[in-house]
Amino acid sequence: MDNINDFSQFRRQSKKGIIVIYLNLIYKFLKAFWILLFLFIQKFSKITQETLLYIYLGVAVLLIFLLIRAYLIFKNFKFKVEDKHFVLQKGIIKKTNTSIPFDRIQNINFKQNIIQQIINVHEVNVETAGSSKAEISIKALTFKDAKDLKNIVTIINKKQNLKADQIEIEEEKPLLKIGFLSLLKVSLTENHLQSLLLLFALLVGFFQQVNDLFKGLGKKEELSNFISNNTSALKTSVILIISLLVFLSIVAVISSIVRVFLRHFNLTMYLKNNAFEIYQGLTTKNSVVLKKEKVQHITISHNPVKKKLGISFITFKQAVSGKVNKKKDKSIKIVGCESIHITAIKNLLFPKENLNDFNKNKAEPYYRFRLYNRSFIFFIILNLGFYFGIENVNIFWLNIILLPIFVFSIELNYKKRYYYFNDNIIMLARGTVETHKTFLPFFKVQNITLKQNIFQVNRGVADIVFQTASGKVKIPCISFENANKIYNYTLFKIESSSKSWM
Repeated sequence: MDNINDFSQFRRQSKKGIIVIYLNLIYKFLKAFWILLFLFIQKFSKITQETLLYIYLGVAVLLIFLLIRAYLIFKNFKFKVEDKHFVLQKGIIKKTNTSIPFDRIQNINFKQNIIQQIINVHEVNVETAGSSKAEISIKALTFKDAKDLKNIVTIINKKQNLKADQIEIEEEKPLLKIGFLSLLKVSLTENHLQSLLLLFALLVGFFQQVNDLFKGLGKKEELSNFISNNTSALKTSVILIISLLVFLSIVAVISSIVRVFLRHFNLTMYLKNNAFEIYQGLTTKNSVVLKKEKVQHITISHNPVKKKLGISFITFKQAVSGKVNKKKDKSIKIVGCESIHITAIKNLLFPKENLNDFNKNKAEPYYRFRLYNRSFIFFIILNLGFYFGIENVNIFWLNIILLPIFVFSIELNYKKRYYYFNDNIIMLARGTVETHKTFLPFFKVQNITLKQNIFQVNRGVADIVFQTASGKVKIPCISFENANKIYNYTLFKIESSSKSWM
């Protein structure tokens, strides 16, 4: 086997990085000032030749300036590995030095957008537990350099007595590979309503920008008349309404297929050097190194259709530092997993654990009662909105459809709320249409809270909240007696465990 490269001396990224940095600067400029380009195209026929000359000259000066800036960014960007630290120097006028110890590094991820694929370089992102995004981003390395750098950081920390030039690359062990047909199954069993809502949100955002543009041009009334005329035609045609619904359904399915294939194409997972290596992506290829000890808990999810097809998806939750929020969410999703894959991953993360030897415990009936109360309040607010916002009283007939849907959802939610545990791990289930099962080892819990509001005290129930390095995991509305037992047992496991949660 070949030894990996030595990064003990400062080195720069590939010279092709100048192209990547340059195009990235142009993209950021266009993203910030795209409205100017739109106005230029719209007014092009009315612009004089003299004005056009000045515009072209300005664009040329801007492109030259961005090219010089890209070169200076490239020249002043240097990195090395020293004393189990990743060291970075960068900056044009203001110089900065960054040193990250290996044990603080959460992931070293690879990424390739279209441009990087064309010029055959990889972007390397170094993520830490306390950062919501990549703390260090190297825009252009050859695949060998990128892989060698990743291996130094992931292996040298485990093999204390070896130097970087003595490390040999272990043979990769493929754990799972999700092919075309499996991804197609995943696409067809996705939440298409979510895809449609996402598309709708993008269209609303685009419409808002168009509306602001027409307002700035003093032609907002023309846009309003166009929308009003087309909306009136739609209201009077049942065929158009049905056609629109069918069209939106098709768009939702196609949107799900495109989204899944763009993100998860050629999804492959390896087990290497006590870490998971995950490769996926079509237009943008991503490679993620997921250290087993950094995984706080996993969630296995499926819906009825996925279950019928024998596939699920697994979400890995990783450690973050400081206050956990959505921007810092460190989760990795693996789709299209069959039962054999799930068993293998659970065995690797939770060895010697008999995860089937559990006593099932359900949420108390008060949980169902609380769900019905919240739904009742929602229905009051919804109907008040109908009453004051819509003149047509026929809209209230929607309650006949919505009411059984809400009842069915509440009953499903209550049925799927349960938990069970053995000496070392707890499993919590939840969901409505989809079923989510979270597996949390006790030694990963940083602290535990037992909560009761005034209504729960009267009912003899309580909530248990497990605080982990990746966020909170909650068991709502269980008997106070069971909650107290879990609380005391978890505290015992936290204090007596010698395992490190990181």
